Amino acid sequence: AEEDEEEEEEVAEQVAGDKKKKKKNKKSKTAKQAGEGAGEDEVEEAAEAPAAEEAPAPAPAPAPAADADADADAAEVGEAEGGGGKKKKKKGGGGGPAPEAAAAEAEAAADDEDGDEGEEGEGEAGAGKKKKKKKKKGGGGGGVVAVVKTFKLPEQDNSPLVLIANWKARDDHRQCAEFNIPIGEQYPDADYPLGEIQEYVGDNAFRTTSAEKRELERLNTYDYEKIRKAAECHRQTRRYVQSYMRPGMTMTDVVQRLEKKTHELISANGLECGWGFPTGCSLNWVAAHWTPNYGDNTVLQYDDVCKLDFGVQVGGRIVDCAFTVAFNPKYDTIIQASKSGTNAGIKAAGIDARMGEIGGDIQEAIESYEIELNGKTLPIKPVRNLNGHSIGPYQIHGGKSVPIVKGPESEKMEEGEFYAIETFASCGKGYIVEDLECSHYMKVFDAPHTPLRVKSSKALLHCIEQNFGTLAFCRRWLDDLGQTRHLMALKNLVDNDLVQPYPPLCDVKGSYVTQMEHTILLRPTCKEVISRGDDF
Repeated sequence: AEEDEEEEEEVAEQVAGDKKKKKKNKKSKTAKQAGEGAGEDEVEEAAEAPAAEEAPAPAPAPAPAADADADADAAEVGEAEGGGGKKKKKKGGGGGPAPEAAAAEAEAAADDEDGDEGEEGEGEAGAGKKKKKKKKKGGGGGGVVAVVKTFKLPEQDNSPLVLIANWKARDDHRQCAEFNIPIGEQYPDADYPLGEIQEYVGDNAFRTTSAEKRELERLNTYDYEKIRKAAECHRQTRRYVQSYMRPGMTMTDVVQRLEKKTHELISANGLECGWGFPTGCSLNWVAAHWTPNYGDNTVLQYDDVCKLDFGVQVGGRIVDCAFTVAFNPKYDTIIQASKSGTNAGIKAAGIDARMGEIGGDIQEAIESYEIELNGKTLPIKPVRNLNGHSIGPYQIHGGKSVPIVKGPESEKMEEGEFYAIETFASCGKGYIVEDLECSHYMKVFDAPHTPLRVKSSKALLHCIEQNFGTLAFCRRWLDDLGQTRHLMALKNLVDNDLVQPYPPLCDVKGSYVTQMEHTILLRPTCKEVISRGDDF
């Protein structure tokens, strides 16, 4: 009889256990199927009620675990919203590991028939707490808004510089007067300022209001943020350099202060962000590609005409922008010629615009000026063998050229492309040749693997690839990296077609060449002059 009674008790316990399991599975299924909103809140209240009644003592113990789980949930909130399968996986994990509390509850109810229900209530309460935490973090629309400090910057007087406009006073500028706050800290939400917006006209006018084109822009937002960050760094750097660049400075001092400030503002990080190419500071009849090597003690003079051309890159997106620095007002018209030519080129540029026609507009604008020097009136002409160019990721010369004289080129600009619209006005021949000591170099973008026999060349190539990749560099930068005896190795790399030299480009000696340049982006809905600022 006793054996029969024990068997009956065991059967009864087994049946009770099966019922409890079914009940537990039913509750879990109901909780999983419940959506957010009122239904979810009811499940949470139902889950918390038995937990509060049956296990009040261990409640403080799971708090750290619940917080940790909530943090994990916050990190995976995108996955949780992506599909029900992922929610199931998380709920299963949320009910089980309410670690210390579940263990304490199990020990306290070891002899109690309702011990399993206590654990179940505790697990459900843990899941309910996690859901509540997730709602607090994910909801509320937008999360924490970063507080950005602003500064009052007075108007910057650029009157010593010919045809460089003043920077306007602002009460809400995010940069301080010392210009030492990195761009990333000024714009923690990546809401970098837009450039100058120019709407398309003619056959492309529909793009301004096209929903399809707006959506295409939205998909490219991340790429646009990178180029705008680089452009804002360029604007603030040139504002800084315009404040100190005066006659009597050595050119080495001018460019090194500029390059140091660029690295400081962009928070340089290897190939991720930093310089786009060496700082060009070509003087007088030298049109482009000159920067001082170490040992060159050239001093900036009052009567010099300096083309300051420097670039900033973020994620491979390069802003290429240049302006002419002069102190003697007799150069007004030749500076205005290149400025007008660049603006004419920007106006003519656009999706489906033909290169030859853009060159014609630039040529017409430049040739409408003349300059009087030393009692002679000289015609101003575009430098016909210098061009603007497209810009690719980590590639300053992207493959397409924008001429600055009228020609037969029928190649068209296309949607989404970046271009450097740059013009050169000269009172000399209007034709440049390579001359002087070379300072600019760049690794060939699509250079094949070439075995090198010279050990120093291998080491130099490795240094170039690690620090510059396919971005342009200069000899000063190699010296700064410890490659002080690089000349023969560099020549070997050039001879093996791995590195391309870019010597200074010079017009006839005694003439003057000016330059103005902006980077534009042909967005699907409009044309954006990325590098435009108050100065030009």
